[in-house]
Amino acid sequence: MNGNWFQRYLLPGFIFQSAVIAGAYGSGRELSAFFLGHGPLGGLLGMAVTTVIFSVVLATAFEFSRLFQLYDYRSFFKKLLGRAWPLYEILYVLQMILVISVVGAAAGDIVRDTFGIPAFAGIIGIMTMIAALVFYGTPAVERFLAVWSIVLFATYIAFLGWNLIQNGDVIATNLRSVPVNDGWAASGLAYSGYNMAIIPAILFCVRHLQKRSDAIAAGIIGGPITMLPAMLFFVAMIGQYDAIVAAGDDGMLPVTILLNALQGAGFFIYLFPIVLFGTFVETGAAMIHGVNERLDHTFVERGAHMPRWMRPAIAVAILVTAVLVADAIGLTALVARGYGTITWGFLLVFVLPLLTYGVWLIRREDL
Repeated sequence: MNGNWFQRYLLPGFIFQSAVIAGAYGSGRELSAFFLGHGPLGGLLGMAVTTVIFSVVLATAFEFSRLFQLYDYRSFFKKLLGRAWPLYEILYVLQMILVISVVGAAAGDIVRDTFGIPAFAGIIGIMTMIAALVFYGTPAVERFLAVWSIVLFATYIAFLGWNLIQNGDVIATNLRSVPVNDGWAASGLAYSGYNMAIIPAILFCVRHLQKRSDAIAAGIIGGPITMLPAMLFFVAMIGQYDAIVAAGDDGMLPVTILLNALQGAGFFIYLFPIVLFGTFVETGAAMIHGVNERLDHTFVERGAHMPRWMRPAIAVAILVTAVLVADAIGLTALVARGYGTITWGFLLVFVLPLLTYGVWLIRREDL
């Protein structure tokens, strides 16, 4: 399948960013948990580490997928891990439940805090939108993720600009005066570790890549595309550094603190949550679509077609499970308990084999 320049160079990065942003990234909770503790400058340095790692792994995975025509995670890992490929699927399903739990919990918090609507209404709304989107398959998922990512970038840029106008001096002062705490590089690695796990599930977009230079360019560009919104949001958070630190992990969401602190920008109070809600749909749809693509390829291998009704049915089953997990554990506990534990599994099962044996397979193919 031939793709235009957007599909070849930008779309893979937008799709990866759509899957990564999740509920905690978009709400600021995840950024606070991983990066704010290292100080304003230390947090940005940690994000820079994450960006570089994303670019390297994305470029390698895209080329591995393109070269061997592996467009779903089951095929990808059968080539990379052989009979051990189910190890990734086990970790991925656990992570998907974790991330969608965060998305569901954050969606409920956003509609309750912003619009005064009961949290369950936000949860039901996001479940309905995700199920409807995955029903229409890859083209619809790709279009929505690309369009909403552009909307996201425009909103984050405007949001940062308004914060710079009001709190630019405070942001500059905090960047200079708050010390850089140790561990920012390790946090950048840890943050990249579990987020990179989504890469094999978004390989449906690799069909647009025509040659190795496309894969490398898409990967290199994908890192900054993914982390730039996080950096823009984090810089805005620096303007309310003391308030966010004081709120702690169990307090008000960072996005809510920032919105409440803005003066004369009431439209952001409604615009930002709406855009953020769309990012929740992006994340859930991207992750669940990865599962559907894996199942669809299995049907094709058996000479059959995946029934169309199965796509939304699988989405609803995953969403209901995730929401029950979120309700039982809570958003902050999910971020604190789940992410750190699962990161190392993905580094061992995916990243390490890809950057060693996977690179060797790519080089052997060239001989």
